[in-house]
Amino acid sequence: MIGIFDSGFGGLTILDAIRRRLPQYDYIYLGDNARAPYGSRSFDVVYDFTRQAVERLLQMGCRLVILGCNTASAKALRTIQMRDLPVWGEHLRVLGVIRPTVEAIGNLTATRHVGLLATEGTIRSESYDIEIAKLYPDIQTTSIACPLWVPLVESGDLDSTATHMLVKRRIDELIAADPAIDTIILGCTHYPLLLPVVEQHAPQSVNIIAQGSYVAASLDDYLQRHPDIAEACSKGGTTRYLTTENADEFAQKASLFIGGNITAEKIVL
Repeated sequence: MIGIFDSGFGGLTILDAIRRRLPQYDYIYLGDNARAPYGSRSFDVVYDFTRQAVERLLQMGCRLVILGCNTASAKALRTIQMRDLPVWGEHLRVLGVIRPTVEAIGNLTATRHVGLLATEGTIRSESYDIEIAKLYPDIQTTSIACPLWVPLVESGDLDSTATHMLVKRRIDELIAADPAIDTIILGCTHYPLLLPVVEQHAPQSVNIIAQGSYVAASLDDYLQRHPDIAEACSKGGTTRYLTTENADEFAQKASLFIGGNITAEKIVL
């Protein structure tokens, strides 16, 4: 199966986009809700937590694991790829969401000025700045942390006056910092649920990048370029949901992110 890991619920937006593009595969989603959020935690802690989750998914038969979490991708992916995968097995793969997102912006920005809205942890890691500089050294990036957006999403408060105010404040702050911005990355997998509000308050000329479709397209391309991995992944069109928190509560909140009713299982990492 293909594993998708997130510290909580946000990775469900990645899972949803991937399943829409690649419905034939079997998936396992694991949310470490009991220890969420990861955004304010140190690099070492995020790495330890992410490694535990990835190892569990690999033990459950996943050949490929996607870190559907910007914080985990920023703080743990590279170490897992370099330190752990050679031990776990050269045939296994762990991929993140930052690189596919960055690859997409090259064809979207005309001014070469890009804004990033993300959690404090993702911004502090400078992972987007580093990846953008590698691929597009001519692009200038301006970042703003949005610490209240994740709680808004998880509470289901997606269209209130307070939500509009908080979203508008951050967008105005970002555009004021660099009026030449023509592309904004939503650098947290929770944020697509706020996309209608973001689009309402962002300048009409600005492209808004919600990661799901870009990550899904990148995974599709990856599997086409690596047919051995594609063939090793089972194809039954099923999805299994795991959480480290209460399974019933997870299933109830998950409907905000993917729609419909699901059944979840609780595990301990």
